[in-house]
Amino acid sequence: MSNYRRARETGACYFFTLVTHKRQPVLTQPRLREALRLAIEQVRQGHPFNIHGWVLLPDHLHCLWQLPEGDADFAVRWSKIKRLTSQAVPELSASIGFSRSLRRESGLWQRRFWEHRIRDERDYRQHLDYLHWNPVRHGLVARVGDWPWSSYHRLVRDGVYPADWGGAGEVQGGFGE
Repeated sequence: MSNYRRARETGACYFFTLVTHKRQPVLTQPRLREALRLAIEQVRQGHPFNIHGWVLLPDHLHCLWQLPEGDADFAVRWSKIKRLTSQAVPELSASIGFSRSLRRESGLWQRRFWEHRIRDERDYRQHLDYLHWNPVRHGLVARVGDWPWSSYHRLVRDGVYPADWGGAGEVQGGFGE
């Protein structure tokens, strides 16, 4: 077992990546999207956080969260969101092995997730751009605005992005890739 240590800064902003088990392309299915939305709403009632950005792709998601002051426990939030989503759509879970069943894990999500604590405004903007550009990067759409499961549309309405951002051609910068 690795000695991976997660960042634990209270009130911080974090970028997350979660992937489905065996990269099942199920996250954009209507029942799962609804189950995920309801799970997030339920978890936010007891463990609040602000969502700055989000993109949902068939086999993974990226998001930016701001935790409340005095709170650094994003792991409990993700654990509950993953569990509630899996329970709501058990038919979308892949079959699981003995190890996963012992840990009472579903076949919907990979066991772990990736997080990055946002360091400054430049880091924030790079990760926000990265998550919104991701559907284009994966060849799912030609323009960022064509992908329906993204906070990009809300951020255009709020004036954070111009409506033509990520339109024709490559967006400036490689987002650290």
